[in-house]
Amino acid sequence: MPHLTTGTTGAVQEMGFGVPGYAHPLLAPVEWAELTRPGTPLHWAVLNVADGPGARPDPHCLEAAGKLRNAGVTVLGHLDLHHGSRAFGEIVSDAHRFLDWYKVDGFFLDRCPTDRADLPEVRRIAATLEAVLDGEAHLVLGHGAHPYPGYAEVADQLVTFSGPWADYRWSQVAEWTAEYPPEKFVHLVHGVPRSHLDEAMRIARWQGAGTIFFTDRGGRVGQTDPFHTLPGYWDEIVSRIGPGVSE
Repeated sequence: MPHLTTGTTGAVQEMGFGVPGYAHPLLAPVEWAELTRPGTPLHWAVLNVADGPGARPDPHCLEAAGKLRNAGVTVLGHLDLHHGSRAFGEIVSDAHRFLDWYKVDGFFLDRCPTDRADLPEVRRIAATLEAVLDGEAHLVLGHGAHPYPGYAEVADQLVTFSGPWADYRWSQVAEWTAEYPPEKFVHLVHGVPRSHLDEAMRIARWQGAGTIFFTDRGGRVGQTDPFHTLPGYWDEIVSRIGPGVSE
């Protein structure tokens, strides 16, 4: 498993962004272009063509993925585990399509189980995905909540929070996470008002999350996925976390 590092060999990367998946490049051209902006502290971006790689290569996604790779961005293919109910063969087949068509650097395993009973199967899936990329896959388990601690040894990163700001601001961190560095954990939060950005970032740092995505977009039922577009304060949050926004 490759680890998040800066340009200096062996140095741990500072807090940065993990983009859980923008809308299709035709619908969100500005969002995809922003990911290649120099100086953006971006750890990875998820490519989700059609709830996975789709039935055939998509030329627009091919172009977007190529631009990200050329900019040095880690691209992860979206694989939905359906909370453990999806067939192993389907998952591996989708992984091969992502690699063959889009040359991904790893995978985001969405709706990953959290229970101890599911750990052996997730471990099997992760080991197979590592083999697909010759041991160089960056794997993110998209639990959305704190899982059984053993999952921390399965992948590079765990999404231990995914949800609304109303829940995040009162959330509690699991004690076992203190045994791992911040680059192990990811927080994805929607509905964060601009006026609460500082508070949200303090929570992330206090809970030990090294990769984040905060947005002011809402997540009510019937609305577009709040993570499909840029937050209204993108430039501001980039400048707070990164070395500055290019003019």
